[in-house]
Amino acid sequence: MNSHLCHAAESATAKPATASTPDAMPGSAHDALQIQNGCAAPLSAVPLFSFSEFSHWLAVRTREGNRVTALFAVPLGAFGKGLAAVPGNPAATEERWRLYAVLADEGSPRLLIAAAETGSRYPALTPRIPQVHLFERELYEKHGILPEGHPWLKPVRFSNPHGPLAGNMDFYRVHGDEVHEVAVGPIHAGVIECGHFRFQCQGEVVMHLEISLGYHHRGMESLLQAGPHARTLPLMEVLAGDSTVAHSWAYCSIREALAGVAPSPRGQLIRALGLELERLANHTGDLGAIAGDIGFLPTLSFCGRLRGDWLNMSAMLCGSRFGRGLALPGGSAFEIDHALARKLQDFLQRTARDVQGAVQLIWNAPSVLARLAGIGSVSRETATALGLVGPAARACGLMRDARHLHPLPGLPVPPDIAIEPEGDVRARTAVRHQEITASTAFCLRLLKEFLAGEDNGEAQEAATVAHDFSLPAPGQESIAVALVEGWRGEICHAALTGRDGRFLSYHVTDPSFHNWMGLAVALRGQQISDFPLCNKSFNLSYCGHDQ
Repeated sequence: MNSHLCHAAESATAKPATASTPDAMPGSAHDALQIQNGCAAPLSAVPLFSFSEFSHWLAVRTREGNRVTALFAVPLGAFGKGLAAVPGNPAATEERWRLYAVLADEGSPRLLIAAAETGSRYPALTPRIPQVHLFERELYEKHGILPEGHPWLKPVRFSNPHGPLAGNMDFYRVHGDEVHEVAVGPIHAGVIECGHFRFQCQGEVVMHLEISLGYHHRGMESLLQAGPHARTLPLMEVLAGDSTVAHSWAYCSIREALAGVAPSPRGQLIRALGLELERLANHTGDLGAIAGDIGFLPTLSFCGRLRGDWLNMSAMLCGSRFGRGLALPGGSAFEIDHALARKLQDFLQRTARDVQGAVQLIWNAPSVLARLAGIGSVSRETATALGLVGPAARACGLMRDARHLHPLPGLPVPPDIAIEPEGDVRARTAVRHQEITASTAFCLRLLKEFLAGEDNGEAQEAATVAHDFSLPAPGQESIAVALVEGWRGEICHAALTGRDGRFLSYHVTDPSFHNWMGLAVALRGQQISDFPLCNKSFNLSYCGHDQ
């Protein structure tokens, strides 16, 4: 077994539990396959539960603090003969599916994976586990698997060929005196993608916001099946264009895990630098946009320019302002020499100083603080129930950061985690500001490592390991999972491969998939005029959600 398959815990060979006694019902972490982030395991090692056991396992694990990072289905017909059906559950005439759940343990670096078999319907998980509500809607839309009893079974991306056209659905409505409806989009005045927002208001107060997306669904996951091929990595880079480094790094980690090849340590450091530059650019732009939404023009103007400086540093690193081409399986396509490290170091320090000056204007203006505080609040309990990730979660007091909780191999100690408890716009603004400070320090530390090696005259290893990733290595059916903390939050890639090494299934969960419902909840009880500010404080991705 190669080094990337060796992280499966002793439960990797566990047999499906039976429900003959209460003690046999799965609930502890030991009932699941355990792997580390960026690792792979034989697909046969994933415990296969009956659906009732699977439901119980998910409920117990999420109640104890684990979080669902991926929930997806693969038709049984896609597998080889090596995978048997659940004991006591003979194959039916209807098409059957295998559900896979990947859970992130919030108290350790392990990821938990389990599976269950189902037909075209099953009792919905959402009533007990709210954070899976969108995953179950996706299962129904993509595969026609009906979660019976789901409270909000509406289209996610309108990708069902037999379903309604994008936006053509019944919206939730409130009736009564002084109640009115406000529709925004799907076409917006700015240079952004389509999304429809439907507000139910009493006077100026929002009672409910319904968000309808999917207007630009590209079917990316279907394009990834039977890969990897020449266009797979370019597709990963445009899953969400402002998160190019994060998504491409997750994909490269999947490829390395499946090949059993550790990436170049130097390449990992270059990826980490590119990821933090991506974070710095977007956080700086967001802070300027938040200031702009309340008419505070000094910070808006400064940050608009300074975002460009961070992007230019990415271009210095790899020739692309958005980090395209930086990551490739085995490491990085680019190198950092002494001259470039010095240039980046100077540019980084100068830009960080200017950003601090621009953002400090926000905290020195009482009128600005009054406009941010108490607006769009999400409680810690709600954030936990919805499974929020990234700055949106950390602004609610949740310590959710894959760089700390689920670090990829070969990386130094990550930046400090910024936590704010209030869950409002001010907290989301403060988290971004603190993360700029932490990411700047981290980037300087990385550059110092590059300079130290050069100054000592040490022989530097290549940024990419010598391995042919052009064709997948045939072998056993496998599963691999990679988490990367993008600037919006946790990105999850999960791949299942057949014996030929090709993807049977490739599932991507962008952080926006977790967080759009958080925006809807944040607007409840707010003035409708607060929507632009709340929306910008989350700044979620349309294309990352729609894929």
